[in-house]
Amino acid sequence: MDLPKYAQLENERRFLVVDCPDLSAAPGRLIEDIYLDNCRLRLRAITEVGGAREFKLCKKYESDNPVSGPVVNIYLSATEHAVLARLPGRPVRKRRHPIVWQGTTYSVDVFEGELQGLVICEAEAASPAAIQDLEFPPWAGREVTNDRFYTGGRLASLGAAELKAHSFQEPG
Repeated sequence: MDLPKYAQLENERRFLVVDCPDLSAAPGRLIEDIYLDNCRLRLRAITEVGGAREFKLCKKYESDNPVSGPVVNIYLSATEHAVLARLPGRPVRKRRHPIVWQGTTYSVDVFEGELQGLVICEAEAASPAAIQDLEFPPWAGREVTNDRFYTGGRLASLGAAELKAHSFQEPG
């Protein structure tokens, strides 16, 4: 795969969480995204447990491979983030909790607001082969890596009723 200039290959898979593990020992950082309208850009503010903040502008490129795709991140100052946050976009808030299972760190995203009740587990790896070979924890249910409904940009456009109608829970 030819990478766009300055891009890195991101290899990740995502699963719905059916029986959320205990997150009390894994303090979550707050992630506030704004998916900017009419483009593939995401503005992100991350607030760590201790209050430190980090700001990014991200572009994820289209890819034929659902688990591997080019991504570019630009780190921003608080002022730059505030300027870009005035652009039209759709917000998403979640708490990301790191959970170590069998020596691998997984991110468990607990969504807030309109997406409350949605919990997604994801992991990244150094290569496409490594992410395919990665074994996910037993509480990771249906894989949604290939399901465009569960991309950040799509989730940002949903209301609670639409999310519930899609039934993100594991089929019974």
